[in-house]
Amino acid sequence: MSLVNFRDPARLTDPDGRRIRAGLLYRSAQPFPAADEATVEQLRTADVRTIVDLRGAAECDPADWAAAEADGVTVVAARIDPVTGALAEAMRTMTTSADLGAFYLLMAESAPGAVAAAVEAAARPGGVLLHCAAGKDRTGLLTALLLDVLGVPTEDIVADYARTAEALPQIWAGLAVRHRISLNDTAARDAVPAPLLGAPAEAMAAFLGLVRTRHGGSAAFLAACGVTAATLDAFRAKAAPEAVAC
Repeated sequence: MSLVNFRDPARLTDPDGRRIRAGLLYRSAQPFPAADEATVEQLRTADVRTIVDLRGAAECDPADWAAAEADGVTVVAARIDPVTGALAEAMRTMTTSADLGAFYLLMAESAPGAVAAAVEAAARPGGVLLHCAAGKDRTGLLTALLLDVLGVPTEDIVADYARTAEALPQIWAGLAVRHRISLNDTAARDAVPAPLLGAPAEAMAAFLGLVRTRHGGSAAFLAACGVTAATLDAFRAKAAPEAVAC
């Protein structure tokens, strides 16, 4: 089955290709139920050579990307667990889109090593796919940080994030089958904070605002996570419109 919510953010945020070369960074939900030949063909067509899996260890199955790995794709585990420690409390008390944006920053701050590993992978040659479970929250914050480093305007980053809302019914259905729950069930739905069930533009705007006010911007935040200047330079060079794929 083809990947759900699979897209190249550059085609929305920079359709004329003036700032970012298309085909370097993709985002999606996890494979449902696991990568098959259709998934592998989708990755081949996009020249995806590296997959960055942002899910926690308990969310993963070795079969998820086995077919892609057999085809030569490298899978990098950059684990961000959204339900540990302070994150669990932040999720429990979340009520607004702004809370969701603050939760995104807390997730990123809680896993600097994973953030750094994801950015290092994004600088590798060829297309790189970022994904978590829904391709919305962890994928959204990493994609936003990378686009921000490239100088993409905030409103365009926010619009790319909000576009995931179109795919959420299909994503929730896939996750429900995988985890044997149903978000159509009232009790199950009520257990999830309302902002997490959507992709509110305000959440991503809040996240980027917090990165700037608390950390001095995405580049400074990534440096604090352990991303080297050389890695950021390599990613920027790879993303430059005149760059040639390696």
